[in-house]
Amino acid sequence: MRKGIGFLLEGNWDICGEAENGQEAILKVCELKPDLVILDLSMPIMGGTAAARQIRRVSPATKIVFLSMHESETVVELTRLAGADACLSKRCTPQELNRAIATVLRDHSASHPDSASHNPGDFPLRLFEPT
Repeated sequence: MRKGIGFLLEGNWDICGEAENGQEAILKVCELKPDLVILDLSMPIMGGTAAARQIRRVSPATKIVFLSMHESETVVELTRLAGADACLSKRCTPQELNRAIATVLRDHSASHPDSASHNPGDFPLRLFEPT
């Protein structure tokens, strides 16, 4: 999955690293200081929401985007509470993924004042207001 996402993003973004699990993701964030990380909910050793909370603590400026195969409001809320800036369905198109990254990297609170609304029609992309 990581290789596929990397392939979809190359050419538009500089990919500075990859991690096999949540613990490695935290270490890579500390080492590489990325602008944005893409996490999955179900990662080995440490799940995505636990990793996101740690990443938010060690690197508050790093944006966090979740990709999830689970398209429920509960999952969206869990990612938001973990500190994510956005949550997307794994069924999203490459264009939607690239657009979400671009939006999150901008100050999306100014351009999307209603982004925190919990409207089920928002999936595959849900942006959250900064907390």
